[in-house]
Amino acid sequence: MTELYPTTPTALSRRTTLRAAGGGTLLLGLGLAGCRSAVSEAEAPGAEATAKPRRGGTFTVAVNSDFTPSLLFAQSGQSLQQRLVYNTLVRYDDRLEPQPELATSWEYAKDGRSITLKLRTGVTYHDGRPFTADDVIFAVKNLQNPLRAAQLRSTAAAITGFEKRGDHELVLKLAHPVNNLFDLFEFMIITDRNSVEDAVAGRKLNGTGPFKLTKWSPGTGLSFTRNEKYWQPDRPYLDAVEFRVIAQADALLSSLRTGQTQLSYGVPGRNLATLAADPELVISEYSTGGGAHYLGVNTTVAPLNDKTVRQALAWGIDRERILKQVLGGYGLASATPWPKSSPAFSEAARTHYTHDPGKARELLKSAGHTGLDLPLLHINLPGDTAVAEAVQYDLKQIGVRVTLEPTDPATAQKNLISQSMPGLWTMSHGFAQVQPSTLAVSAYPFNEAKNTSRFRSAAYTKVVREAWTTPGTGARANALRQQITDTLLDEAFIIDLVIRGSVQVAAKKLRGVTLNKFSYLNLDDAHLAG
Repeated sequence: MTELYPTTPTALSRRTTLRAAGGGTLLLGLGLAGCRSAVSEAEAPGAEATAKPRRGGTFTVAVNSDFTPSLLFAQSGQSLQQRLVYNTLVRYDDRLEPQPELATSWEYAKDGRSITLKLRTGVTYHDGRPFTADDVIFAVKNLQNPLRAAQLRSTAAAITGFEKRGDHELVLKLAHPVNNLFDLFEFMIITDRNSVEDAVAGRKLNGTGPFKLTKWSPGTGLSFTRNEKYWQPDRPYLDAVEFRVIAQADALLSSLRTGQTQLSYGVPGRNLATLAADPELVISEYSTGGGAHYLGVNTTVAPLNDKTVRQALAWGIDRERILKQVLGGYGLASATPWPKSSPAFSEAARTHYTHDPGKARELLKSAGHTGLDLPLLHINLPGDTAVAEAVQYDLKQIGVRVTLEPTDPATAQKNLISQSMPGLWTMSHGFAQVQPSTLAVSAYPFNEAKNTSRFRSAAYTKVVREAWTTPGTGARANALRQQITDTLLDEAFIIDLVIRGSVQVAAKKLRGVTLNKFSYLNLDDAHLAG
């Protein structure tokens, strides 16, 4: 196995191997397993690390943007709190093997056209209502609703029938086989069917998760208390959790150093080295929940409708400089979206575009341009602004003058969903860390049917659809993934820059924190030591 990131004294490299779940396989689980905590792995073994967790306490998470209820069912930078309130059907381990959560076992039909789920008994929502198969049916139908803007709506839509076998067994019938059904099962939060409109309005979040939302103060943060009737015995350990919105980098660093907050995933890369010297803080890096920084291109804006111009931009950006100077060395410079753990990864594709400003200028000249003026939207948070400024500098060297358009996170996400971006934008994307087909059928920037770049190609649609419905292993699957990668590189409607997992800064005394593949924070086992 290869490491996704270089190991340093303060950065943890998580090793993962992607393996598709096999059709016709019965998987049984007696307990909940999941990705190990980055904090726990970073600690040296010893009596303190292995001591029985202490019950009680409150800790505060520093987030750089506020909760956006309207995006509850879409994976975004505002998704961290999902797993505190809601459970999912399964949870992937580090090998991308699904483990039980609200589904305790499952069995595919031999033809791949249905799957039977056994559901956990004795689970109740925060208001005391029992969890049943009807809640899973609702969760699927909810994601099929285009108003929810859920990235995995295409996969949910492939489920066309439901057969209940009592309250805790359910058969899902598929219109056609898909190889990313378990991606849906980890992505899909099981919300309360009776209060979903209250949830998307931010009035009430009623789930089966370990914590209850007690207060949302818009612009300030979220407050959670322990769910005393959680289905996992003796969990959670913590009494309460606070999310505190801290958008400014200096204030965020100060809160972590002084212990006002004990956990954050929003520290700008340039500031990580400073915090690494603090003996009371631990910095760890996940490939789980991995994402990537990218430059998006609106292909309907001239001259960006010419792929030669888009390719020139791809050659003009110094990815290695962005990695080292802007992101603090955490990540992997890459021209493609795939982490090294993905079966779609290849070193040749990763290095397809390197920094070659001379070649970039030649391509622009061949397309009839010696200078361009373009807008570039970016999120107005310190880390995102730094990436945008680096892109602006590099493009200026090839004759492309860029005007930065800072935008708040919620508006940027809505523009992404509605395909309302200007000529250029910089953001982060996920979905390359799970089944490769999920990226191209689900992620807003890459979706073959309706992507943010407004790129359309019958050939791209054909290969993506075939890759999605082909079993995830074997020569044909590999060939299809390569075709998708070749299309992304050639058309350059999304220009990937750096693959980067979540970088966690945590108080040394905080243990047992994990993220799932979609960066939902799991605090079932979290506790404060000492």
